[in-house]
Amino acid sequence: MKKVLFLTGTRADFGKLKPLIQSCDAAGQFETAVFITGMHTLARYGYTVDEVYRTLPEHRLRDGTRSVYVYHNQVQGEPMERVLANTIEGLSRYVTEFRPDLIVIHGDRVEALAGAIVGALRNILVAHVEGGEVSGTVDELIRHAVTKMSHLHFVANNEACRRLLQLGEIAKTIHVVGSPDIDLMLSESLPDLAEVKRYYDVPFDAYGIAMFHPVTTDLEDTGRSARAMVDALLASGREHVVIYPNNDEGCELIFDAYKQLETCAAIKMLPSMRVEYFLVLLRNARYLVGNSSAGIRECPVFGIPAVNISTRQNGRADAKCIVNVAGQRDAILGAIDQIWRENTRYEPDMQFGAGNSAERFIAALRQPDFWNVSTQKTFNDI
Repeated sequence: MKKVLFLTGTRADFGKLKPLIQSCDAAGQFETAVFITGMHTLARYGYTVDEVYRTLPEHRLRDGTRSVYVYHNQVQGEPMERVLANTIEGLSRYVTEFRPDLIVIHGDRVEALAGAIVGALRNILVAHVEGGEVSGTVDELIRHAVTKMSHLHFVANNEACRRLLQLGEIAKTIHVVGSPDIDLMLSESLPDLAEVKRYYDVPFDAYGIAMFHPVTTDLEDTGRSARAMVDALLASGREHVVIYPNNDEGCELIFDAYKQLETCAAIKMLPSMRVEYFLVLLRNARYLVGNSSAGIRECPVFGIPAVNISTRQNGRADAKCIVNVAGQRDAILGAIDQIWRENTRYEPDMQFGAGNSAERFIAALRQPDFWNVSTQKTFNDI
């Protein structure tokens, strides 16, 4: 029985990995474990380790030991290069004990890079989920580095596949499965809106959602655009749910801007949300404003308008529901005022999958040839 280790460091990547973890468990052919680290372990962000535990309450290995392992790889404010080093150290020790046949990582965070490094240096197969994407910050550099250190790839669409081929990856190692979070988005088991509002004490009937993250390569713009968004939210006079930024360098600039919102009755601040609960809140929102990838990926599936601020998502996919604006108060305010008045919903945009990613993922793992990929990578010239 093959051992599969999933690594999760944030609320966002867990939303992508959760359907894949559950599909491995349901298959009955694999012994799965989850290595939890990163933002999950920080109290400031709601200690979302608990969300993983709720998903896998009785998750155990064949010998009866618990297969969900928590590793604290940082303290608040620790620089990302040190977080990378810490994660490599902890994960290396864990894989010595668990000895996985496959490490599954997602995206473009330093925890994913640590997983790729450990797997590459320990001759353990590494599968990277959602490689081949582009973005407007250092995340893109990390994502492509993770691709080059991974042996197998689960990408969202053919465009991402083409980018991996351009990076010298071998076609047979690339599996186009779609974006796994669409599996959750289209699930019939999502909670209802009343339950979500009750759980997070959201009193609003009509609301927007605001999510803004640092652009680590342009901290000046990060602070300026965050302040502009806050000013626009306050000037609008409308009700908003504001979700904390990630913990990249520059997050304190955003938290400083958010201080103006703390006493505003029209603003509900949340450190984090359960993945399914966030999806329900988003599906029923008037719009999402900020620079989160949720505006680029989740909003088009639901047909929800997204006001995308400044440069963080430069180069990523476009959709009819996305309005790109500069990080300026009047531009942001004008966009959200117009969207609020028009209250438009768009046709679903399914360019990143059809909600069957977990099915395609487990079908690939069931193929004997999947496991015959060499850990000695070669570059495929084109």
